[in-house]
Amino acid sequence: MKTYIVLLRGVMPTGKNRVPMAQLRELLSDNGFEAVRTWIQSGNVVLRTALSPAELEESVRQLIKTHIGPELAIIARTGEQLQQLLDENPFREGYDISRVFYVSFQEYPSSEKVESLLAQDFAPEVLAITSTAAYMYIPHTYGRGKLSNNFLERKLGVAATTRNFNTLKKLIELSGQG
Repeated sequence: MKTYIVLLRGVMPTGKNRVPMAQLRELLSDNGFEAVRTWIQSGNVVLRTALSPAELEESVRQLIKTHIGPELAIIARTGEQLQQLLDENPFREGYDISRVFYVSFQEYPSSEKVESLLAQDFAPEVLAITSTAAYMYIPHTYGRGKLSNNFLERKLGVAATTRNFNTLKKLIELSGQG
């Protein structure tokens, strides 16, 4: 059994991608997942399972689609992997950590698409893509500029989900890795 942090893409408290966290906890617990916990209403789950990350992602995706309704991309990571995501943040000195957004890909995009995107200037926003994730520094209101999770998914052709520093730190802590 291993502890995973499961990130649901696009969950909203209301609307078509609404996934009630109490219902999700019950659904996952009833289907063999252990120590299921959720954090805030935007699709963050910590659980224990013997499944591989890919099996876990598919199982959670299918359970949500069948029993709750939305068709969501699911990304499973360990606490260690999310800590690595924080540790590799290229926006440290001189950057406001509250304006850095961490992007996890369901699968890594092609190097051609990454290179093409990184060749663009998004000033005052800044984009960095490493071998494992993307980082967006957005000094103003998220969603008002060019960079966003939706923009990266469109340009890179992969499913992704974005979290901020505080959310990732809390999820790592909940996983017992913090």
